[in-house]
Amino acid sequence: LPFLSGSRSSKTFKPKKNIPEGSHQYELLKHAEATLGSGNLRQAVMLPEGEDLNEWIAVNTVDFFNQINMLYGTITEFCTEGSCPVMSAGPRYEYHWADGTNIKKPIKCSAPKYIDYLMTWVQDQLDDETLFPSKIGVPFPKNFMSVAKTILKRLFRVYAHIYHQHFDSVMRLQEEAHLNTSFKHFIFFVQ
Repeated sequence: LPFLSGSRSSKTFKPKKNIPEGSHQYELLKHAEATLGSGNLRQAVMLPEGEDLNEWIAVNTVDFFNQINMLYGTITEFCTEGSCPVMSAGPRYEYHWADGTNIKKPIKCSAPKYIDYLMTWVQDQLDDETLFPSKIGVPFPKNFMSVAKTILKRLFRVYAHIYHQHFDSVMRLQEEAHLNTSFKHFIFFVQ
């Protein structure tokens, strides 16, 4: 992978979060992919009949994490400490990092550092069986909806940064259609 070479930390590239094959969540993911294939994004985000809302949100949150991870991974060579000394989406939107555990008071940091913190934080949430249970019948926590909303709100910031700071690179790489479809899907889902 050429974009993993150079001085950049490959830590930004989180391993793809796999949903176990044969699981109910895997079937839900396949359903989501099939409806996405129809080209109707509004229909693709609808909760399938008879399905658990939390499980649907969990599967889609993992999927968006993987998509954003991949999209950002293609432009990391352009998103450096030098080119993006602050995490922003234009002069009016600057994001400071805090995870509430290790970093309690929000800190100002470069975009690549912020995104590394963010993706590591999301990965840790997704790997936490008490928050994102992967076994059938294990209940989701009472605060699941607020956890998922926080994750999605923060993932939105990566899209915002890519669009504001790196869209020219995305166009040079001819990835704008993929980025636009992913973002549109994301927006319909969070709505």
